[in-house]
Amino acid sequence: MGALQELGEAVHKRRTQMGLTQASLAALAGLSRQTISQLENGSIGDLSLQRAQGLADVLGLALQVGWVVAPAGPPKSRLTPLDRASRTAAVSYRGQITPARLRRVLTRGQLQPADAPYVHALLDDAPMSLLAALAEQLGGAGDGSAAIWQSYRSLARQVKSKRAVWR
Repeated sequence: MGALQELGEAVHKRRTQMGLTQASLAALAGLSRQTISQLENGSIGDLSLQRAQGLADVLGLALQVGWVVAPAGPPKSRLTPLDRASRTAAVSYRGQITPARLRRVLTRGQLQPADAPYVHALLDDAPMSLLAALAEQLGGAGDGSAAIWQSYRSLARQVKSKRAVWR
């Protein structure tokens, strides 16, 4: 599979999970709707690396260049996306929202007044790549991440997020 075809499939999947139209994604990424359509259906002839990276950034995807080699052992232990998200949400506050509490808010889409500042900070300031990884973790098997993206959008409206992707 070619790189553009692989990118097109990933863009289509993430765009639909996030509930974005081709036109809204194009506006957020500074591209035309026709470019998004051609990329998704595999008929695009070329896309600059700069444009591809901008599109990936909007969707929380990563473009990677690397050697095709088997990894040298198991990955190092790191924080889960949920743990990182709870820390990110609390970075400007004295207290912290626990990962379990954040999970409940994000999976149920129900916001308590005490949670609003944390959710607002997370949805406005966290890198899209973190929100994408978190949606994958919380969504579980299948395409459950689409429900998390829908929850993000609902919560973003409740906290009056200014981030363009939630509009």
